[in-house]
Amino acid sequence: MATGALTPPADTVTEIDLEFPDNFLLIDLCGEYDRNLTTIENSLGVQIVRRGNQLSVLGDDASRKTAEEVLKSLYGRLEAGRSLDAGDIDRELRMGPESVRGPAGPSEQAELFKGETARVEIKTRKKLIEPRTDAQKAYVKSLFDKELAFGIGPAGTGKTYLAVAVGVNMLISGHVDKIILSRPAVEAGEKLGYLPGDMKDKVDPYMQPLYDALNDFLPGKQAAKMMEEKVIEIAPLAFMRGRTLSNAFVVLDEAQNATTMQMKMFLTRLGEGSRMVITGDRTQIDLPRGVNSGLWDAERLLKSIPKVSFNYFTSKDVVRHPLVAAIIEAYEKDDIK
Repeated sequence: MATGALTPPADTVTEIDLEFPDNFLLIDLCGEYDRNLTTIENSLGVQIVRRGNQLSVLGDDASRKTAEEVLKSLYGRLEAGRSLDAGDIDRELRMGPESVRGPAGPSEQAELFKGETARVEIKTRKKLIEPRTDAQKAYVKSLFDKELAFGIGPAGTGKTYLAVAVGVNMLISGHVDKIILSRPAVEAGEKLGYLPGDMKDKVDPYMQPLYDALNDFLPGKQAAKMMEEKVIEIAPLAFMRGRTLSNAFVVLDEAQNATTMQMKMFLTRLGEGSRMVITGDRTQIDLPRGVNSGLWDAERLLKSIPKVSFNYFTSKDVVRHPLVAAIIEAYEKDDIK
């Protein structure tokens, strides 16, 4: 039996036995030292006992039924030849079992998002990306459906990561000709002073999170070649002035640190055949005191335009370490005081 689970009151406990015919897949389902079972136990307040190729789930009716559905869905994932990691278990626990679908490109999005139980996947060169919360799923839908989409919420909710994944998907499927990733080059509360090197050396430290996301979806050599050929561009916001961005997937990250004039400048770069995504966290503005955030103004001014989508995230959508969600909630409570 996996350890660390909450023990439900004895008078409410019921038990169900689940049989899994493939012992090798069952090993993967349980995880090393049964850590996958422990995760499910702690999340749902059940106990799971392993007996041969069976798993017995003990708990109240609602929790037991949920655990049963999660275990069957994860086993079905393994039967389909797909991987199973901590993120997959987290997604299943947050969103519940969904009908399995193959990866789709933008031309198939209308069908992909038909029905609330359809599994959403973003295909990239290195892996398949799946939204892990309902807010992430709605956000991904907006990225495919809308020409201009905003993702607003705290750190760790996947705003930039999912946007870059959708951009890579659209690029490799031929729906856009290039990806342009941008950020304001604003220091986060400390003055770094003079930085040595050429222009690229000076701005790269500010752009590193975008490189990290990109390298998750494309092999290193392919990403480097695409950047060399300007198929993928990573540049500070200041470099966007005067450009018209056509047939491109454009992402502005950390948009809370763009001024009102910079935001207006960036938004008006949108050209034919392009998609634009603006991501930001309104609680982490690093602009000088007295300078308005362009993200605030864009939200206020554009919210009534039907073709523009606004997607919001909360601490419940944090998919990093669980402590990150707790930290964000603690700061939010302090701000309310």
